[in-house]
Amino acid sequence: MIIGQQKRNLKAPGFPDFGIFLCSGMNLFTFAGKKAVNIEVIRGMNRKIENLRGVEEGTDNMPKNRRKPMLFQGNLNKHNYFEGWYYQQVNQAGTMSLALIPGVSLVEGDQHCFIQYILSTLDEQGKNHYKTGYVRYPMETFHYLEDAFKIQGGKSIFTEKKIFLDLQDGELNFLGTIEIHPFTPIRRSLYAPGIMGPFTYFPGMQCNHGVISMKHDVMGSIQMNDITLKFNYGRGYIEKDWGTSFPEEYIWIQSNSFDKEDTALFFSVADIPFLFQTFQGLIANVVIKGKEYRFATYNRSRLSDFHKKGNQIFFTLENKVAKMSVTAEQDGEGELIAPNLGKMEKTIKEGLTGKVHLTLFDKKEQKTYERKSRIAGMEVVLCENRRRRKLKFDHEERE
Repeated sequence: MIIGQQKRNLKAPGFPDFGIFLCSGMNLFTFAGKKAVNIEVIRGMNRKIENLRGVEEGTDNMPKNRRKPMLFQGNLNKHNYFEGWYYQQVNQAGTMSLALIPGVSLVEGDQHCFIQYILSTLDEQGKNHYKTGYVRYPMETFHYLEDAFKIQGGKSIFTEKKIFLDLQDGELNFLGTIEIHPFTPIRRSLYAPGIMGPFTYFPGMQCNHGVISMKHDVMGSIQMNDITLKFNYGRGYIEKDWGTSFPEEYIWIQSNSFDKEDTALFFSVADIPFLFQTFQGLIANVVIKGKEYRFATYNRSRLSDFHKKGNQIFFTLENKVAKMSVTAEQDGEGELIAPNLGKMEKTIKEGLTGKVHLTLFDKKEQKTYERKSRIAGMEVVLCENRRRRKLKFDHEERE
């Protein structure tokens, strides 16, 4: 979901009342401003980052879970902790989407692993239908590997190359296999080892996010009772979250089903607890014709023209590399369960059939790209009381 918008009228982007200065050396984090910060904590963070210099120098100093966020990041002794993987599949015709979310919830008295699902199908009259479910399993059925990604919950198995689903939810039975073809990973560096950039190094973030594959091909089918859900020559996307809780408010948009197959989009803006207070955080990634464009607080990107009208979201992102304007419209949704202090208890709504229109201008190449998608994942989680809302729009109106 989640990290860093540039705050207005601040000397440094993304932080209320104090700034973050990103130095050219390895001593990345030094804070200054109105709030007092324990310098020993910052020095400790700097020492940890210094130890990770080997990522770019070819040594093996960096922990494997940092190099490969798809691996299980936690351990089974954690408390008030969750971790979940999000596998989304869209069929070739763009008429069906299935998201599968295996995960763990480690809360005293209620430790369990789970698989959530959300299925969207389009009927002949053009109406979307949703099915969702949350299936619990004893922790004894959860298994994972340390060095290569493989997790098992119940009888279902998820890897980098395949999903084997064997799931029963009341009267619904799911059984089948989906093969996953090569990922389109995001660009990584020592400064930004994942989508959260340097925030990856900070311990104790409420919610950590990883984008595993912006797009890839999928093959296979899932039998749902007497209906075959066919995904041959379809498209897939994988991301994950881990920590204690989802942000209190956030907007998430994702699509790789554009009119031009060379395009994939991930966007999230949220209210992020950090150190002594919160800030409005932005991370976004776009791939067009094999080129990646990253918009985030940590690369001084700006979010502007951010407004909401009914079920439509409008915004513009800009940095020194590119400028992108997006219109997204939510169309249908189903209920999922999100974590709160590790416990899966918060109901949120996600749609898999949103519409996205983006226009991106590459400043160096002086080229403009326009793309449209009618299959987009969207979550809009906001406080209904606008006066108490932490995620701020430049303008908001009802339809």
